Amino acid sequence: METILVFLISAVSLLAISYMLIKKHDIKISLFAIGLILLYVAQLLGHPILEKPSHFLLDPITVIVNQLGDTLSGAGLVILILGGYSAYMTAIGANDMTVRMLTKPLVYIKSPYILVPVVFLLGNLLSLVIPSASNLAIILIATLFPVLRKSGMSNLTAAAVIATTATIMPTPLGSDNVAVAEALGISVSEYVFSSHAIISIPTLFVMALVHMVWQKYCDSKEKNMAIIEVSETQETVKSFSVLYAILPLLPILILLASFILNLFGIVLPLTVVSVTIISFIITLFIELLRNKETKETLAKSDKFFKGMGSAIDIVMLLVAASTFVNGLKGIGLITILQETMTKTSSSGVLLPIILVIFSAIIVLLSGSGTALFFAMVPLLVPLAESAGISPVALSVPLGLAGNLFRAVSPVSAVILIVAGATKEDPIKLVKRTAIPMCVGVLFMMILSLMIF
Repeated sequence: METILVFLISAVSLLAISYMLIKKHDIKISLFAIGLILLYVAQLLGHPILEKPSHFLLDPITVIVNQLGDTLSGAGLVILILGGYSAYMTAIGANDMTVRMLTKPLVYIKSPYILVPVVFLLGNLLSLVIPSASNLAIILIATLFPVLRKSGMSNLTAAAVIATTATIMPTPLGSDNVAVAEALGISVSEYVFSSHAIISIPTLFVMALVHMVWQKYCDSKEKNMAIIEVSETQETVKSFSVLYAILPLLPILILLASFILNLFGIVLPLTVVSVTIISFIITLFIELLRNKETKETLAKSDKFFKGMGSAIDIVMLLVAASTFVNGLKGIGLITILQETMTKTSSSGVLLPIILVIFSAIIVLLSGSGTALFFAMVPLLVPLAESAGISPVALSVPLGLAGNLFRAVSPVSAVILIVAGATKEDPIKLVKRTAIPMCVGVLFMMILSLMIF
């Protein structure tokens, strides 16, 4: 009886969120409101929402406060720092220089849609260095988004490509791949290169082509091809032109260099936040060398901190989405779905399909592409044995599906970050990402069933 009630409450909450989105209500307030209600409902159902409950009225507020603290110390801090760096790059004219340098070769490309698969594949390649979908999206928004818009790409197309850049690159550095390899009793390199890669690499190329066709179709239907005009910087930068064009990309370049050094055994304790601060210091030093007015140069650095303030809206989007997800967890929906999945044992063909379907449901509801996967890792071997198939036939499609469906969930961090930064409706953005990702899931599912 309680299970039916949980599903009913979840359906009503999802319908309420959908209605608010359709009516253009503020997404942050909508998610906060429904999430808060769900947290109170969870307590009424007898489900504790904190490890140490204290007060019925105050515990849901404590959940939000804790989430705010976690977000500000994690992804939120990254968003704020990169928001400040991007604002500073604009203030000194470096973003304009990057646009000029990178768009020069683009004049020979007749259609901006050629850039869609190129940026998609390059973005996925970058995910080898920056495995977090959210962090990678933040960096690409700050660096490549203006370039894509200048090329003539529509706002939604550019946003959709960036939102789907971190998907299923085969990497031995991925924590999900490490967990699977340990459960299967093999090396992570063996799992990635002998199983994961033969499914994920062809899938990436298929999605790149579908991306191009789908974005072109949507743009033609919506007539959404306005070109953004990049303003000319007021200062004339001559000898520093190429250098200034590189500065917005400096965090990415440092991360790439760190990754290469790591391959040779030289480990540098660098994070997205640390390399951005390093890049800011380097840029400030260059500005001091170029400008004679030290006071004016240092005053302009204030744009960095003001830019951090302007990024708080995206941080609050993440907190609001987490509140809603915590509400769904609180009433027990996620647990019920997971328990139902663990009891499912069917034929070798049906079991992977059933797991992928359940993965889709949980990822779409929670926005997390790996939470369910990590919960399922200990069950991969016994489930596979009961179905008479290889554990790889479950781990590969389940892991890939979670990472692909993440870009289809309107409450996922990467969708909310990109939607907030580009000032687009998350639902409209998901419409742009859904077809390439769903085709990718279908293709990899068929390929996986054929090979494994």
